[in-house]
Amino acid sequence: AFFWLVSLLLSSLIWFIAVKASDPQDEPLQKGLLIFGVMFSVLLQEVFRFLYYKLLRKAIEGLVALSEDGCSPISIQQMAYVAGVGFGLMSGAFSMINLLADALGPGTVGIHGDSQLYFLTSAFMTMVLIFLHTFWGILFFHGCEHRHWWEITAVVVMHLAVSGSTFCNPLYVGSLVPSYLLMATAAAWAYLLSGGSAQNLRRFLLCK
Repeated sequence: AFFWLVSLLLSSLIWFIAVKASDPQDEPLQKGLLIFGVMFSVLLQEVFRFLYYKLLRKAIEGLVALSEDGCSPISIQQMAYVAGVGFGLMSGAFSMINLLADALGPGTVGIHGDSQLYFLTSAFMTMVLIFLHTFWGILFFHGCEHRHWWEITAVVVMHLAVSGSTFCNPLYVGSLVPSYLLMATAAAWAYLLSGGSAQNLRRFLLCK
């Protein structure tokens, strides 16, 4: 969560400088800066995810050196899951804080004919991002651990795609449907990389 906050702080700083240095009346420029800010923030988050992996790898080496049996008490898969949950929960918390701040008013959602589902769809989008960050953490750490760079690239591309799909709003179908499809794909991929199988899933569903 701390690493995600640091990435947010740096991307916010870049965004603040870019907005202050530009013409606020130039709408095409401001829209371009918004797209740049979102894409830059995504890339910065993934850079800090990689830095966090490197830090945890050093920590595991230290734990192995101190342990009596030469094994780490925590696996890299467990750390990947926890790191993903931390990124996701902090991302979701900030998303909800921004929404709740907007909800204070003034005004009424949809009063000028806009969609009244803004807060509901935003809640669903926040939920999918929390899950995606969890799955992305597993995929990203697995890619770093086994030098599978296509897995890291896939995480970055999915993150950019989900963030970019929000520019389709207020056509919420254009952002929610692709995001949930990507979440299902990332969930299945992370499940298989974590050692899951169709047989295990069937036994779980049948409570065996």
